[in-house]
Amino acid sequence: MPLLPVEDALALILKAARPLPPESVPLGKALGRVLARPVRAARDQPPFDASAMDGYAVRAADLASAPVRLKVIGTSAAGHGLKRRLRSGEAARIFTGAPVPEGADSVIIQENTRPQPEPHVLMLQTVAAGQNVRPRGLDFARGDVLLAPGIILNARDIGLAAAANRPELAVRRKPVVALFATGDELVEPGGKPGPDQIVSSNSTALAGFIRHFGAEVRSFGIIPDRLKATERAVMRAADADILVTTGGASVGDHDFVRQALENVGVRINFWKIAMRPGKPFMYGRRRGLRVLGLPGNPVSALVCARLFLKPLICALLGLPASGDLAMARLGTAMKANDGRQDYVRASLAAEPGGRRTATPFGRQDSSMQRTFRDAQCLIVRPPDAPEAREGDLVPILIIDF
Repeated sequence: MPLLPVEDALALILKAARPLPPESVPLGKALGRVLARPVRAARDQPPFDASAMDGYAVRAADLASAPVRLKVIGTSAAGHGLKRRLRSGEAARIFTGAPVPEGADSVIIQENTRPQPEPHVLMLQTVAAGQNVRPRGLDFARGDVLLAPGIILNARDIGLAAAANRPELAVRRKPVVALFATGDELVEPGGKPGPDQIVSSNSTALAGFIRHFGAEVRSFGIIPDRLKATERAVMRAADADILVTTGGASVGDHDFVRQALENVGVRINFWKIAMRPGKPFMYGRRRGLRVLGLPGNPVSALVCARLFLKPLICALLGLPASGDLAMARLGTAMKANDGRQDYVRASLAAEPGGRRTATPFGRQDSSMQRTFRDAQCLIVRPPDAPEAREGDLVPILIIDF
């Protein structure tokens, strides 16, 4: 039976993926969340004509024949505006951000005035109507749409929403991703491996990956190579949006994940992908639970997560699909490819003129995490790609986690 192409596998995973419902969160907890509904201004900003400078609020017409002496009738400060209307021949001391008194239409800066015997001040220059005044609604007006749905909220967005007097925002619920690794050979980081054991890294790396792309992690740790134990772990994830398993997805005598999934009612949509690394990847559904069975090799697991788990999380968050592939010059020749799509770890160097050069590492074993850590991109080699020469343009996938 031919292996499923990567593009077909991704299409099946995303086929029924719809954005999760919104939830309301306090503004202080909205950073990094995906906005689900538009944010409209609840007020004008500024809510009144405000001074942009320290100086005096005046009527521009009174300064037409400057220098001219005006009577100071009071002070307008931030939070304490002058309540009296300004008449011809009068001025008001004013500070940055303070309301411009009624009757005034401009502000003369303090440097362009000279003190006189109280209560007067000498205006040394003319001003234009509106000069040094921030009119009401300059930044935004009540009802304006300030933030559109589908964005990942950053600090500037939060500040804008706060200025608009929106204490809560409607954001997409975070997908809940249950996660476990399988294998009697595994111990948790910090444990004491036996003679035939290794330290588990997949769960820790995948948990960070999942959080990095905006989902919530529910980790079940390491599950032993026992069918019933694996079945119980799958059932614990029944109310999650996604279940990610790592290891136990191959065809060995101790690989129980597929059997356990089927025993508890998960319908396997496909198993094995025409890709390298990551061939023993499976996907299935059980009601609202989507199951991604990742390989046990660390590089294979993370490459599969990048290709399939990230787009699924983004779809559930309502984030648009983005064109992931870029192009780079090949730093060294590569042999012709076989029938599986290759994802080759490579360094990426910037060249003069904005060009980039991707150079594959010499060893590509799917257990070599240090090499993966040092890589900046994956060179994508389509199935049956011909030999590539140094300097040829090749598609690359930037490693963004």
